[in-house]
Amino acid sequence: MRPDTRVYLAVGLGAAIGSGARAAVSLGLHQALAADFAWGTLTVNVLGSFLIGLYAALTGPDGRLMAGPATRQFVLAGFCGGFTTFSIFSLETLLFVAERRIAVAALYVGVSVVLWLVAVWLGHRLGERLNRPKPVAP
Repeated sequence: MRPDTRVYLAVGLGAAIGSGARAAVSLGLHQALAADFAWGTLTVNVLGSFLIGLYAALTGPDGRLMAGPATRQFVLAGFCGGFTTFSIFSLETLLFVAERRIAVAALYVGVSVVLWLVAVWLGHRLGERLNRPKPVAP
């Protein structure tokens, strides 16, 4: 099997697993909270942003974890890509606007973007910290 074929298969498998996990988290939160807000989508996008930042740092050139191209893309493009829900986020925002809930739509977009960026930054920082060598005791 060609190396690029392995990467594509890994991305597809990761996306399938990530999509299943997204549905479980999103639908579970929707049922648990019975809220009139998209908590499930917000949650998976924040978690996915954190995870992609963490894994990218841990498996990058200076990372602590060794991951081949197929494994790295399984997590980054596959699982995280399938787990996050930017298409459904867009639709939910559009529906808020269509319902003339402009303030809710604006709040949703603003809170989402800020939390995603904070989450990816926190994940990346944690990965960098985990990459540091442990000090040797004298």
